[in-house]
Amino acid sequence: MRIQKDILPKPIFNEIKNIFFNGYFGWYYQSCVNDKNDNHLQFCHTFFHEDKINSDYFQNILPIINFINPHKLIRLKANLLPKTEKIIEHGFHTDFKDCMTAVYYINTNNGYTKLIDETIITSEENKLLTFDSNTKHTGTTCTDENVRIVLNINYLPKI
Repeated sequence: MRIQKDILPKPIFNEIKNIFFNGYFGWYYQSCVNDKNDNHLQFCHTFFHEDKINSDYFQNILPIINFINPHKLIRLKANLLPKTEKIIEHGFHTDFKDCMTAVYYINTNNGYTKLIDETIITSEENKLLTFDSNTKHTGTTCTDENVRIVLNINYLPKI
């Protein structure tokens, strides 16, 4: 596991953050947060999946991709979790096997990412968490902001 703070210069980060909060960005409803039918909802925006770009905003987030510098991108999506009365953990899962998972935090809030070993990584804007994709993890909602937004990036690293 690796945590890197302030990975992008503030002006570039602010441009990216504004995309998600500008009122024109397309969010798509999902009736569950992970593969289990968990009765929790989230909104997603898939930038890249199945070897193709799926979003007109893909170019806007290239600074994050360039920072990670993957050998191959597998999937990149944004997750928006609405504020809840109490923090809800959504259940441990893996996204893909035998690659890397990165979580890039778009906004600071009291939500978090938890790894199966009980390590908790707080949601701080412009922070990148990277770990082996075989590591089970869970995300949460938040209670102190209207939304919690993260980028979920799955990729093969350069060797």
